[in-house]
Amino acid sequence: MRRYQLPPLDLLEAFEAAARHLSFTRAADELSLTQSAVSRQIAALEERLNVPLFQRLHRALRLTEAGLQLQATAAAVLQQLHSVTEQLRQEQRQKTVLVTTTPGFAGLWLIPRLSAFTAVHADVDVRISVSLSLVNLDRDGVDLAIRYGPTAAANPGAVRLFGEVMTPVCSPALRKQAGKPLKRPEDLQHHVLLHGAHDNAQLPDWSLWLRAMQIEELKPAGALHFSDYDQMMNAAVRGQGVALGRFPLTNGLIKERKLVTPFSQKLASPMGYHLLRSAASAHKPEVNDFATWLLDEAAR
Repeated sequence: MRRYQLPPLDLLEAFEAAARHLSFTRAADELSLTQSAVSRQIAALEERLNVPLFQRLHRALRLTEAGLQLQATAAAVLQQLHSVTEQLRQEQRQKTVLVTTTPGFAGLWLIPRLSAFTAVHADVDVRISVSLSLVNLDRDGVDLAIRYGPTAAANPGAVRLFGEVMTPVCSPALRKQAGKPLKRPEDLQHHVLLHGAHDNAQLPDWSLWLRAMQIEELKPAGALHFSDYDQMMNAAVRGQGVALGRFPLTNGLIKERKLVTPFSQKLASPMGYHLLRSAASAHKPEVNDFATWLLDEAAR
């Protein structure tokens, strides 16, 4: 026995259009059928259901109680089927991977490496959504999230990419600035300290590093605050102050000699970067490919 005893889809589609327009003629125009074809489909549906769906008035149609009941359900079901089939067609036409992460991770680590993935997967459209706010992956249609936070509090399903080590960084010119040496952590008192968006009560900041160096009472020459970590690092590259570098995020700027580490002292952070994926992306091979590539890059 069939599980679903349903009328054919074309009959429901004809009924929904006729019920919406209250006109067989306008329904026929919408469906590219003749008025008589739509009339026959409605009659066939009424016969299958053994109930009248329309009152045929003089030059007018009116839904019966049964018709009103069926219209609400048919419209909702057809709309849902339309949405799902359009989504499947879109996925077939274009492979997309939507990734959400922090501005610092995107600007300093992910984007500089992204060409390595797209060179191999030219048919995949990678879309980066940058935000400090957490999003609901399945609700918002996001495939992957790369999140920064305490390793001990990471989501149960998260995969760790890497932790971080902190040490001050500055431009080569600032390190050599006459009369303001940067040879010992205590020398930070002569310089402006740069603060980024991650620097708040819950996340590690300058106070943690200074406390670890046993100079928590140090008074810097000034302070500048930035809404994004990559903005702060840009200011450091331009010699506007000393930033707290987070490695491996800052590795590229050090390798390019845009920044230097004036001190040898480093501090392991309790924070880390973790990869989360939505349940809805499990059937998308391109998401699996991107996640695998991301983990390989992080392992380097």
